[in-house]
Amino acid sequence: MEPIIRNRYNDEILAEARQRYGIDEDKIQLLDGFESFMFAYKKNDADYILRLSHSRRRTPDMIRGEVDWINYLAAGGAGVAKAVLSDNGALVELIDDGEGDQFLATAFVKAKGAPVRKGFWDEPFFENYGRLLGRIHRLSKSYTLANPSWHRGSWNDAANLSIREYLENDGTLVGERNEALIAYLEALPQDPDSFGMIHQDAHAGNFFVDDDGQITLFDFDDCLYGHFVYDLAMVLFYAVTNREDADEFAPVFWEPFWRGYCEENELDSSWLKEIPHFMKLREIDLYAVLMRDYSPETWGADSWPGRYMNGRLQRIEQGIPYISMTF
Repeated sequence: MEPIIRNRYNDEILAEARQRYGIDEDKIQLLDGFESFMFAYKKNDADYILRLSHSRRRTPDMIRGEVDWINYLAAGGAGVAKAVLSDNGALVELIDDGEGDQFLATAFVKAKGAPVRKGFWDEPFFENYGRLLGRIHRLSKSYTLANPSWHRGSWNDAANLSIREYLENDGTLVGERNEALIAYLEALPQDPDSFGMIHQDAHAGNFFVDDDGQITLFDFDDCLYGHFVYDLAMVLFYAVTNREDADEFAPVFWEPFWRGYCEENELDSSWLKEIPHFMKLREIDLYAVLMRDYSPETWGADSWPGRYMNGRLQRIEQGIPYISMTF
């Protein structure tokens, strides 16, 4: 979290958010949060999540655009954690931070279940996972904003590609590789059947699974306009990352996932050849974020960052595909 945002937060901010959502002081608890303050709370015997983000990261209208799309997806039967109104009937509550900016309070129904267990990580689950993304993309094709001012950004907006400035001066070939890749991806068609609102981060850390194997997706903070295949590439990227058998596991995951996806949405299979390019975009982005925001000296060789970064610079500079699978 940006230090300025963390330093502006205080108990009065939370108290004001509780008041606006009618949350009792003894019914709320702090959760882990990376970019926002996250809380679990109970109200009328139901479970919810309260998120306190900040206007330095997202404008109020961008948050309104996020929750409007989430609730549109929920109304269409997609497995997503819908947003709920405050006691004032607002999707987003603005709370002054005392420095001319605002904390932005938003509440969501808590997803049922828990993080996916090893026993669920199998072919039927992969199919269901594909169905979820397929339904989201099918619904996105007919989605229109309730208010034009709530428009979310696009995948290639400067804010979403903030690593470019860092890569200009990092002394490697990664920046050059990244610029060439972005130019290639920007030239792809953006027709309604292949481009629309996407989650952009629909990995296993952003959904819960109930005892029946039903998935509820959450954390739409990074949602934006992009190619549907980008969403699929992101899912595959995180499904194989740091697996010793990544090349062998990729088709085991992908084939049922794609089968389930096609039950819900029609996407021309010619788009699948772009998956390696979008996986490379995420590979470079993650490499740069880890180098820019963290200290490599703190990574253990067996840690998640340590394993990911082992040989990563050389693979990017040499243009080696993230996985060897052919689409």
